[in-house]
Amino acid sequence: MKDKKQRRGNERRNQRKNDRPKDYRKEPIDAVESEENNFVFGHHASVEALQAGRGNKLFMQEDAHGDKIDQLKSLAKEQAVPVKWVPKQKLDTLSDGGVHQGIVLGITPYEYLTLDELLTKNSTVEAPFLLILDSLEDPHNFGSILRTADASGVSGVIIPKHRSVGITPVVTKASTGAVEYVPIARVTNLAQSIKQLKEAGYWIFGTDMEGTDYRQWKVTGPIALIIGNEGKGMSAGLKKEVDEMLTIPMTGHVQSLNAGVAAGLLMYEVFRKRSEP
Repeated sequence: MKDKKQRRGNERRNQRKNDRPKDYRKEPIDAVESEENNFVFGHHASVEALQAGRGNKLFMQEDAHGDKIDQLKSLAKEQAVPVKWVPKQKLDTLSDGGVHQGIVLGITPYEYLTLDELLTKNSTVEAPFLLILDSLEDPHNFGSILRTADASGVSGVIIPKHRSVGITPVVTKASTGAVEYVPIARVTNLAQSIKQLKEAGYWIFGTDMEGTDYRQWKVTGPIALIIGNEGKGMSAGLKKEVDEMLTIPMTGHVQSLNAGVAAGLLMYEVFRKRSEP
């Protein structure tokens, strides 16, 4: 009797396996890209999101007080965003353990531009300057780059849709709200997008250990700068599309700079040169 039950159980399990489609595959998990969480946290990020009209619901720590809290309450009232006072533990959960400063804001999902929309947006700019981030993974690096991009007048940022960090709460906080001001396009194929930029008259620059000293960089006209992945640098496919490689001279023992630091140096080099009389 026991053997019969066991045989029936095995038959049912085998039948379930056979019922699966022949092309059944377990979906791969993308370890880098994660779905954007519809929350931002911290004072600056929440203020900028509210001012941009992206707030849905404001959560504040039940014992919070002061000028910054009053400012947020006022902004929420102006935008007709409900305010809820909650324990710190609730904010810890909503921010996934981030430094929330007693403030978490529920927001509408970030709306990326298409490349066509980004180009149209910059069609009236005399000499647009775009950043292309090649599979950047660290949200703090991305946020820092956006902050510097806003400060140095970058016209827009292009990121790939897959295997790259997107606009997350950590990115938003690290950018101190700059994400609301820097146009960001997300594309399926970076190499194809670079070809489209070339057709639109952009000169494409990359970063590598060998190349033109960035201090000799000619920054006239529409330009786009590729910043490579934190560990691997620029992908081989994109290197083929570059018009000129730039390098940052170093005399120390390390072989490369942090992606955010390198991007900051190069962004401000463009800003400095274009600000000269």
